Amino acid sequence: MTELKMPSRNQNSNKGTFGKIINFAGSKNYIGAAFLSTVAALKVGAGYIALSSDKGIISSVSKLLPEAVYITRKDGINNINDYTVCLIGCGLGKDKQSIKLLKDVIKNAKIPLIIDADGLNILSSLKLELPPKTIITPHPIEAARLLKESPEIILNDTEKAARILSQKYNCITVLKTHRTIVCENESIYINQHGNSALAKAGTGDVLAGIIAGLSAQGMTPFEAAKLGVYLHSRSGEIASEELTEYSVMASDIPNYIHKAISEIL
Repeated sequence: MTELKMPSRNQNSNKGTFGKIINFAGSKNYIGAAFLSTVAALKVGAGYIALSSDKGIISSVSKLLPEAVYITRKDGINNINDYTVCLIGCGLGKDKQSIKLLKDVIKNAKIPLIIDADGLNILSSLKLELPPKTIITPHPIEAARLLKESPEIILNDTEKAARILSQKYNCITVLKTHRTIVCENESIYINQHGNSALAKAGTGDVLAGIIAGLSAQGMTPFEAAKLGVYLHSRSGEIASEELTEYSVMASDIPNYIHKAISEIL
């Protein structure tokens, strides 16, 4: 994997050197998504991440992850451009509050955006122009909603679907299938790693966090997306060697990221 390289690490550094992420994530039914996306960003080297969510989510996640910072959604929006990168959508929910939040983020953010999960489900029902270099991370059903097509059409030609998504939304597309495709304009990267261990709830939240963590360290969105997809899938492979493809859970994946990173250093 010589074409995929980790961002450099300056020894004369502090937490701000490696980027600050704001992560709008979590709702009462999807507390785990907030945790998974936040911890994954730290595991790939981001220096600082703030989870912006409701008080109940913050109370639960902070017990599991003391390394993160926790702020309300209101404070997150008011200070969004103090951060390096914004991730939004993991377990966010689709209520009126979440719809308004996505609109406010897209309107006000002057930093790179990664939109995942419920952020994409909300986006599919709105007419919003995304900021340049936004990354979207749909699975086939979410891609079908975004393109107003059937999932079968998406799966019939995933490369074509990724290109159309990137053109329609003027973004970098990470179309998640068994061979995930990353597309920016005419540039295509097809990931050759991963296995059925990743076919479990929550693994997409881990991927979104990984991409955000790499982007925060100064990688271009396309390069961060490519490397993020690789590290995520390779971590799943390594985890399954020990745990089997049956028993890997999404919360296991972050614990193997360091091994995937070691292979490409």
